[in-house]
Amino acid sequence: MKAAIIGGGVIGGGWAARFLLNGWDVAVADPDPEAERKINEVLAGARRSLPAVYDRALPAEGTLSFCALEDACAGADWVQESVPERLDIKHAVLDRVNAAAPDSAVIASSTSGFKPSELTAQGARCIVAHPFNPVYLLPLIELVGDVPAGAADMLRGVGFSPLHVRKEIDAHIADRFLEAVWREALWLVKDGIATTEEIDEAIRMGFGLRWAQMGLFETYRVAGGEAGMKHFMAQFGPALQWPWTKLMDVPEFTDELVDLIAGQSDAQSGHLSIRELERLRDDNLVGILRSLKRTNAAAGGVIAAHEASLPQPIASSEALPITQDRVIPQTWTDYNGHMNEAHYLELGAAATDRFMEMIGADAAYIAEGLSYFTTENHLQYLDEMHAGDRVRVSTQVLEGGPKKMHLFHRMMSPAGEVAATMETFLLHVDLGTRRSAPARADVAEALAAFGQAHAGMPRPEGAGRYVGQRG
Repeated sequence: MKAAIIGGGVIGGGWAARFLLNGWDVAVADPDPEAERKINEVLAGARRSLPAVYDRALPAEGTLSFCALEDACAGADWVQESVPERLDIKHAVLDRVNAAAPDSAVIASSTSGFKPSELTAQGARCIVAHPFNPVYLLPLIELVGDVPAGAADMLRGVGFSPLHVRKEIDAHIADRFLEAVWREALWLVKDGIATTEEIDEAIRMGFGLRWAQMGLFETYRVAGGEAGMKHFMAQFGPALQWPWTKLMDVPEFTDELVDLIAGQSDAQSGHLSIRELERLRDDNLVGILRSLKRTNAAAGGVIAAHEASLPQPIASSEALPITQDRVIPQTWTDYNGHMNEAHYLELGAAATDRFMEMIGADAAYIAEGLSYFTTENHLQYLDEMHAGDRVRVSTQVLEGGPKKMHLFHRMMSPAGEVAATMETFLLHVDLGTRRSAPARADVAEALAAFGQAHAGMPRPEGAGRYVGQRG
């Protein structure tokens, strides 16, 4: 698959990173002589952040090229226009894109304000696909217009969550909320009620945390207590008549107001460069997204669904199966700058879970009331691993029986060296009685097949010295 990115600024660079890190070839067209440098700086942030959200490896990167618009569009499956928000510029660019792109290509604009009818007024073919910054991490895409069949699925394939806007409207959906909050914030600063920092604190220490997981209406439904939304609206509905906000008015955009806000903003975070702020933002987003993924909530549900579509290693009893292939997230590192010891255990436990799936002891098996319980582990730390490193785990069956499973995991660095090992001993359990019980016949047979295949392989030195002594 090929994506053409027309305009390589912050948004265009984010689109390029999202497609590229999901295995697409990407061609960027931008007359800015600094475009390649800027795109590569965005890519550096994306390579650090996006793979860290997932517990499986993303596809191998596609190829990145920089070329003229017509060459970028040739053979493209998706063309994303992200040029400045001026209608005359967009019309001129879209005319060229329509002449150069295949008829089968999806042609989309990143515009945050223009409607598709405005973009296509001169005959160009185009929909709106409006993303949110950073495009390589945030899943929401607002689709507006006559969206071609399959376009939403293409976006889901690279981890987006498409939202089809039912009717054309200025600024679509999400930006209308942002504009309302922005207007009110300008008034609060202009009138001397709050500084930029105090407003940001009010958001990030309060309702911003709720919105990340529940949005607006679900948050207020909970606020209504057991009676739900009707009680909330009955209690707070009258406040809609009170002159609390100035959403329909805008403060005069004077040089004095700009200087006031810019000065407060510099005092708030001017000690950090934009790149440092981007890295801080992305690290926090990775942590939030991974937390939401654990509960399959909000944006985390999108990540979980995309992760489930990524390939798992093929189960084979003829060689040591790869039971984990992923990138180490920043959240796994500690004050020493390397992967914390606790997460080696987490990685090994995930490898055990994957091996259980390989032999048929998967979620459906556990739902039937059967599973494996870990009784003992032994970890050896042999080398450092760091955030961004791709780690692969191989699993060897040392012993398998109707009621027990003895595994040896090797955690391998990007260079293929063994960075750590984890030996683990498990008992098969009936979840109803919470006591040891024989595994189902097909699971026992699959485990035995792996055990027989691995019996001829070298046994790890010292294996069994610590683990399974009570088995």
